[in-house]
Amino acid sequence: MNLQFASIHYRVIRDRVRELDPAIDEQTLADTVEGLTDLHEIVQAVIRSALSDEALARGLKSRIAEMEDRLDRLQDRASKRRQIAKDVMVELDLKKITAPDFTVSVRPGMPALMVIDETAVPKTYWEPGPPRLKRQDLAQDLKNGEEVAGATLSNPEPILTVRTK
Repeated sequence: MNLQFASIHYRVIRDRVRELDPAIDEQTLADTVEGLTDLHEIVQAVIRSALSDEALARGLKSRIAEMEDRLDRLQDRASKRRQIAKDVMVELDLKKITAPDFTVSVRPGMPALMVIDETAVPKTYWEPGPPRLKRQDLAQDLKNGEEVAGATLSNPEPILTVRTK
């Protein structure tokens, strides 16, 4: 609001000085109007505020990057800990553990598609155009018991499930 008022005030004074002295040079006019208004101080305050916001934004970006690194480390650590729990439960043939705040169970997983030799996979499993394997069709046929050259299913990996509700 002050900036808008100061801008109007500046324009009015500048135009009035030009009317009174049409031969005035631009530098003198600028100096005269600057001395009669506070527009320059208001603009300076706005720029200082912008510079402060930019400095805060840079600091926040740095902090966010640090926190994202920390998030990655925590997620990696949690994943490794879940893997340890799953390995122990599978090794000891424990299907379920119930605690007051969670239940953890291990169930058999689904076998994954393993392409051993792409060149041996029949053309029916390739999409037209640039060669691209139809992995879902291939995996489904293998799961249905069909023999497909160049591909097989992996051994199913156990899946760890943790329920907290």
